[in-house]
Amino acid sequence: MKVRKAVIPAAGLGTRFLPATKAMPKEMLPIVDKPTIQFIVEEAKKAGIEDILIVNGKNKRSIENHFDSNPELEQDLKSTGKIELLNLTQEVTDLGVNLYYTRQPYPAGLGDAIYRARSFVGNEPFVVMLGDDLMRDKVPLTKQLMNDYDKTHASTIAVMKVPHEEVSKYGVIAPEDEIEPGLINVKSFVEKPAVEDAPSDYAIIGRYLLTPEIFDILEHTKPGRGGEVQLTDAIDTMNKTQRVFAHVFKGQRFDVGNKEGYLETSIQYGLRHPETRDALKKYIIELGKKLSK
Repeated sequence: MKVRKAVIPAAGLGTRFLPATKAMPKEMLPIVDKPTIQFIVEEAKKAGIEDILIVNGKNKRSIENHFDSNPELEQDLKSTGKIELLNLTQEVTDLGVNLYYTRQPYPAGLGDAIYRARSFVGNEPFVVMLGDDLMRDKVPLTKQLMNDYDKTHASTIAVMKVPHEEVSKYGVIAPEDEIEPGLINVKSFVEKPAVEDAPSDYAIIGRYLLTPEIFDILEHTKPGRGGEVQLTDAIDTMNKTQRVFAHVFKGQRFDVGNKEGYLETSIQYGLRHPETRDALKKYIIELGKKLSK
């Protein structure tokens, strides 16, 4: 069965970015001139996803507004001859994917957020795309997972090696054997293990391709670490009855879920943006000279 649907959880409180996120969703924080959630939606579109469900929460209406039309703004841009900006604005509305929204009333964990997509997904495989991770590669990571599914028809989780001292920040896999280059059989999945207990340095990053059987498991998954329903726990349970593979991502990953990562990502993208790259590069070089004194 073709993978057509994606779920983007966006109901988190964004406490790491307070006070900026007191009234604005963290998913709307811009990387240069584009909110982070738009990068995620664009990746889904490039991968061939047709329908996207965004699971949001209180004070997240601006996400819906961002992907909706704004006739007043468009008319103003048109009347003032700002055609390039008009085109940019309309492109956000006309991305070519169907966007749907649902609410997670309480921050009960990633597993709970995904469970709320059950009726949207139905009996189809689907992808989960977390907004904290922006990916860069020739082939979108979501598409890489979809290509794996075409061969295995099994759930596949994106992983990447991280420094050993950082494994406690992630879900981590205990690998068995590599069935082909970059595709690993997994013995178990562990949510945020202590550094000394981590079964490997392969951390789960923010892309999952899951079969619909995950919903029956999530329905009976008890709250785990942090008192929340952990998606990693449900995946580990599913792995006991059907194969779940790990796909090793070899591209670039940008973590925008914390202040340092967000600033680094903004600089990286700013150095690629045609309007900012030259001036920003010059500024960084000059700043480097001052800091090295």
